[in-house]
Amino acid sequence: MHLRHLRLLDFRSWPLLELDLEPGVTTLIGRNGHGKTNVLEAIGVLASLRSHRVAGDAPMIRTGAGTALVGALAHNAGRELTVELALNSGKANRARLNTSPCRRLSDILGVVQSVLFAPEDLALVRGEPAERRRLLDELMAQRRPSLGGDLAEYSSVLRQRTALLKSASVAMRRGRPEESAAVLDTLDVWDGRLAELGARLVVGRIDLLRQLRPLVVDAYRGLAPESRPADLTYRFRVADTPDEPELTDPELVEAVLLAELGRRRGDEIDRGMSLVGPHRDDLVLTLGDEPAKGFASHGETWSFALALRLGSLELFRADGAEPVLLLDDVFAELDRHRRAALADVAAGVEQVLITAAVGEDVPAGLRGVRHDVVMTGEGLDRHSAMTLSRPRDDEGDDDENTDTESGGRA
Repeated sequence: MHLRHLRLLDFRSWPLLELDLEPGVTTLIGRNGHGKTNVLEAIGVLASLRSHRVAGDAPMIRTGAGTALVGALAHNAGRELTVELALNSGKANRARLNTSPCRRLSDILGVVQSVLFAPEDLALVRGEPAERRRLLDELMAQRRPSLGGDLAEYSSVLRQRTALLKSASVAMRRGRPEESAAVLDTLDVWDGRLAELGARLVVGRIDLLRQLRPLVVDAYRGLAPESRPADLTYRFRVADTPDEPELTDPELVEAVLLAELGRRRGDEIDRGMSLVGPHRDDLVLTLGDEPAKGFASHGETWSFALALRLGSLELFRADGAEPVLLLDDVFAELDRHRRAALADVAAGVEQVLITAAVGEDVPAGLRGVRHDVVMTGEGLDRHSAMTLSRPRDDEGDDDENTDTESGGRA
């Protein structure tokens, strides 16, 4: 798949961007903080309904605006589809598909598919479990949009249940047994819904991991042939953890979750938070017999992070899809071997968007169509703008260069 057009309205530093795109490579060149990454983030949000940088929507809405809009014209499986997502401050977000309003945000999942690699991906190896859960969930939502809907509903149930646990905790501390009993009766209903949805998500993650694991292992072997072998395992955080093959049975997983919810209820009420469910699980990365987190060298960490993204790309391809590859300022960070390996892969992808601080950071074979990103204006009017340069082969012909600001078409 590829994007034909991207439109941003009041998205982060962009008051307006109308960007025409073609298959092949597009590079966005500009100083740090000038808005390059914001463009890639917007594409990722259309693909997964999540930002790879922040947990909430508020930072993505331009200061002073009430709504940020991200829209695209996507060529997907022989069809031209328009998709639009409105991020609204203080009210529900809205989506449109081919100009028609969507009943659920998840209805647009799958229209845009992307894989993003950025320096922040080192946190996939070094960081907290939430980083690795996000990797699984974003892949799962893009490949199986129905599970994207389950993810959204699970998050809603989790918020409701956590609020009840806090209420029960307060009522018990204040010696209000009747109020506490009423909350606990309601909690039983939410336990059932959390276990049902949670089981679907765990089974979906296990199915995804079963397909992703060999692709990541192979990618890591190619990137770091002298390193220890890589592996990935799912950590289902319950007292008596079933073996991974058993986690493919949703009824069994739901029963295990319900039992664990009952066992931990006292702890949850004491702490006023949900301690059971897939939001507590982890994807464990290992090198040989040791966890990658804390034991991997700097080079091994880069290789593992890159292998996770290359494995994700190959997973889409195994589905018969070709996602947009987004490379955010990574070539300057990689050594020669990893740089060459990533460039070889990117050269064979239908559409690639690359950001870099300077053009020379991008390998020569990936220069493509260049857009220069700058920050202009002062104070509250400070915003990102873009100028279009000719492809590298035509750079010597200055008369053909066009100059377009972010308020027009680039």
